[in-house]
Amino acid sequence: MKAHPGQGKNKIKYITMIRFFLKYKGSRLFIFLLVIGFNAFSQTNNNTLHLFVIGNSFSQNATAFLPQMAKEMGKNLIIGRAELGGHSLEQHWGYVEKFEKDSTDVKGKPYGGKSLKMLLSQGTWDVVTIQQYSYLSGDSSSYNPYAKKLVDYIKKLQPNAEIVIHQTWAYRADAKKFGRVGAGQMAENQLEMWQKSREAYHKLAKQFSARILPVGDAFEEVATNKKYGYKKDTAFDFEHAVAPNLPDQIHSINMGYFWNKQELTFDPNHANEAGKYLGGLIWYGILFKDSPKKIGFKPVSVSDDFKSYLLEVASKVIKVPKK
Repeated sequence: MKAHPGQGKNKIKYITMIRFFLKYKGSRLFIFLLVIGFNAFSQTNNNTLHLFVIGNSFSQNATAFLPQMAKEMGKNLIIGRAELGGHSLEQHWGYVEKFEKDSTDVKGKPYGGKSLKMLLSQGTWDVVTIQQYSYLSGDSSSYNPYAKKLVDYIKKLQPNAEIVIHQTWAYRADAKKFGRVGAGQMAENQLEMWQKSREAYHKLAKQFSARILPVGDAFEEVATNKKYGYKKDTAFDFEHAVAPNLPDQIHSINMGYFWNKQELTFDPNHANEAGKYLGGLIWYGILFKDSPKKIGFKPVSVSDDFKSYLLEVASKVIKVPKK
């Protein structure tokens, strides 16, 4: 991670300290103070992350608990966002084109009245993440040329920022339909959606020599686990459901069934509290290069047993090296 204005001030102070210490360079005190000062400066850099997220509701889900996790672990996290529900790479790029053509066009400023350029220019970002709309994530042909254009645009505005790919997840096994995997072709099930989207994301990451936030892999690990994987409640009477009764959805990491007033609503796509927690663990571990196993926080709705399992999954998927 590169230094920011505040870190630059720390660096100046550190250099001043070195000049002072040089007067006593023959002493043991000099060596001791030099090491302490360097460690403090390095720790400031490693514990601060300026993160900018370009995405949609899935990136919002995956980062919902990230600030709490970072704070608990003593990290300084600053997040910028350009997120719009259900949006694809093509749509995000479309807004850039509108703004660059006419900076007064409100259609080019969809992020709370601001353009992507305006948001990216508000600070100096260490990491900028991009992702595809989940429905299109299994169709590799839908990524470019829009991803390439976005990355070039980002690098022009933030030349030192690292591009990181957020690998989104497949829909729950009992979804009525799954994502597109090709022109006029849909994934037949959760497994195929995960396989095709994973393939497409890895191809994209290779294109930009970028790291991946493998949230999709973590979700699939949970979904296919014999003990913790979600299993549809075949005993529940969906045809005659009465509020507030719900089917058994233990260990689901997707929203699933819930009551919206008097209507039984089904969302097999978005993450629930457990899914958001798992996504946060992945983002934390990858971005801070730190084991998520140390994190004590968990949402109230997640049991201690399930929390322990999700921590194991996150650690396995991100493969954080032992220090």
